[in-house]
Amino acid sequence: MVGAFFWGGMSDKVGRRQCLLICMSTNGFFAFLSSFVQGYGLFLLCRVVAGFGIGGAVPIVFSFFAEVLSREKRGEHLSWLCMFWMIGEIYASAMAWAIIPHYGWSFSMGSAYQFHSWRVFVVVCALPCVCAVVALTFMPESPRFYLEVGKHDEAWMILKQIHDTNMRARGQPGESLHCECLSLRRPVLAGLPDAYGSKEAYILPPLGQVNRIKIPKQLDELVEMESESANRVSKFFFRIKTEIHGIYLNLMKCFNYPMRENMTRLAIVWFTLSFGYYGLSVWFPDVIKHLQADDYASKVQIHRNERIEDFTFNFTLENQIHKNGLFINDRFINMKLKSVTFIDSTFRNCQFDDVTSVGSFFRNCTFIDAFFFNTDIDESKLLDGTEVVNSTFTHNKTGCQMTFDDDYSAYWVYFINFLGTLAVLPGNIVSALLMDKIGRLSMLGGSMVLSGISCFFLWFGTSESMMIFMLCLYNGLSISCLELPGCSHD
Repeated sequence: MVGAFFWGGMSDKVGRRQCLLICMSTNGFFAFLSSFVQGYGLFLLCRVVAGFGIGGAVPIVFSFFAEVLSREKRGEHLSWLCMFWMIGEIYASAMAWAIIPHYGWSFSMGSAYQFHSWRVFVVVCALPCVCAVVALTFMPESPRFYLEVGKHDEAWMILKQIHDTNMRARGQPGESLHCECLSLRRPVLAGLPDAYGSKEAYILPPLGQVNRIKIPKQLDELVEMESESANRVSKFFFRIKTEIHGIYLNLMKCFNYPMRENMTRLAIVWFTLSFGYYGLSVWFPDVIKHLQADDYASKVQIHRNERIEDFTFNFTLENQIHKNGLFINDRFINMKLKSVTFIDSTFRNCQFDDVTSVGSFFRNCTFIDAFFFNTDIDESKLLDGTEVVNSTFTHNKTGCQMTFDDDYSAYWVYFINFLGTLAVLPGNIVSALLMDKIGRLSMLGGSMVLSGISCFFLWFGTSESMMIFMLCLYNGLSISCLELPGCSHD
């Protein structure tokens, strides 16, 4: 949000293309850097700076794209632009599903540096940003921005390039471009007089007569007028103050007539839609995981008053409860305990060697003359007055020992998120094809009504498959609501 406010205002000062390059470069660099940092504080800092960059890129992209589109096809093409946003989410979800569960994709350099599979995922997600930066270097600046800052020749050179490209596609490469332009009114700063544009006619010559117009290097007149004898530091801070003041003036225009009413309505609609869409996007995987946990708990096996002597456990125990058990001279070797709870049980002269426990606990148990080697059993798993008498713990495992084989529901989080984002594409395509035919308000209202109705069917979602279906249905219906406010550029 902060990045959108700052870079959105700066794009009116230094240009859409320049700000996009800075935003995407900032996001790509710090996103890539975050995959290598080890401390949580540094990782959080890198993600905050990366978010500051990508937050500015989102609004600038819509403005940049809308300013080179004809009004007749603007809504449709902006909908296609939103579709690539969803394709990016599908890409991220698919990469998370394909990469993160593979815990084998990791390496370590001593005990200080660990590079796990989720870091590979962060690097892969930064690659499209690098490609975008390369592509932006070949794109021209927005002609509307050049008109706003008084660079008419540069603006018309870009329009001529667009015109000639379109004419070549139509088989009419030699046709000249003739149109009129009313340059936009620029904001008044530091008491300078108003600068109104005049209505002028421009006739561009045929293709090939003008090849290139060199953009002149302009001085910041406000900084020069501030003080000819001022040093660089004072000029720098005066420039920053002037830019912030300009951003503030642009923001205040949104709350003045005639934009205030539409801006307020769109802000309310956008907030409610985003709150519902992203809120339910977080809620759906959680409730599906809860349903999985209930189904898993209903299949638990309960063993009571068992007595086991001189037995070797070298296999996985899963989803079990052992009450009032007595284990004598038993060996637990190279095994896993998955969601196993021992209650009021006694372990006498038992050996635990290379044991991994996930979601397993010992409640009010007693260990007598037990030996623990290379296990993750520690005080956090010995609960409710569990006693350890004359027992030895050596070479305990440290860190998280859980894998996606142990926690299948965690694997499903990425898969469900992938299905939800994949369901968005049909809604994108339908809104792009119908927006300019039935109107933005009709599409927005219809999408809101349908997505709202689909929420009432959540009361009947009592199974995992039903909730996945409702997730896909809601995402497909509500995505039209999310993209339509962004397609209202005039």
